[in-house]
Amino acid sequence: MTTSPQSDPAYPQMAALRGRIEPGPRRVRGFLGSELVFDTTSARYVWEVPYYPHYYIPRSDVRADVLRDGHPAARVFEEGDFAGLVRFRWDALDWFEEDEPIYGHPRNPYVRVDALRSHRHVTVALNGVELADTHCPVMLFETGLPTRYYIDRTDVVFEHLEPSTTQTLCPYKGVTSAYWSVRVGDASVADLAWTYETPLLAVAPIANMVAFYNEKLDITVDGEQLPRPTTHFS
Repeated sequence: MTTSPQSDPAYPQMAALRGRIEPGPRRVRGFLGSELVFDTTSARYVWEVPYYPHYYIPRSDVRADVLRDGHPAARVFEEGDFAGLVRFRWDALDWFEEDEPIYGHPRNPYVRVDALRSHRHVTVALNGVELADTHCPVMLFETGLPTRYYIDRTDVVFEHLEPSTTQTLCPYKGVTSAYWSVRVGDASVADLAWTYETPLLAVAPIANMVAFYNEKLDITVDGEQLPRPTTHFS
């Protein structure tokens, strides 16, 4: 069974109080197919959950006929803190910041993501069985998350990996191209590894490399075993 794309939930960074509002400095557009629904440089970040915001759009920047006809994915606020703003359901539109597509949800303005090539020695294992061994990882540093180690496919032991139909969306990296479960002996653990064949330009060094969830297996860096971090995926 195919798993529908979902927003990657790994964002415990820079939590904000629910309902917090900030001006968004970027041009934000929403399309329904080829039709432009709104175009604004005055979007508001609204934190509906603690870890990342949603975009609320000034009513004056939304096509009048969209609201007049009662778009099912739009909620218009007439009073209160959000008066004059419109909230669109995220999965109902294609969203753009400037000319770049956004996946899953808006990028948190307080999050930084860096992908750096390294020569540190990284190994990955599950229950004592080695899954990867590399001296040339790309280390992905994302605010508030454990470092992710992206590994060349030639350094991954694929005999223990089984393809999965899972797909996730990430506003910082893009859309995953593949997920793998890991089978060691008779035990199988679902969705432990993933790859982005065509990641967003900002993290281009991770293209076609494989990463594993630190939370669910054993990673060593330069001979030192890392503790398993506690996150949404633990």
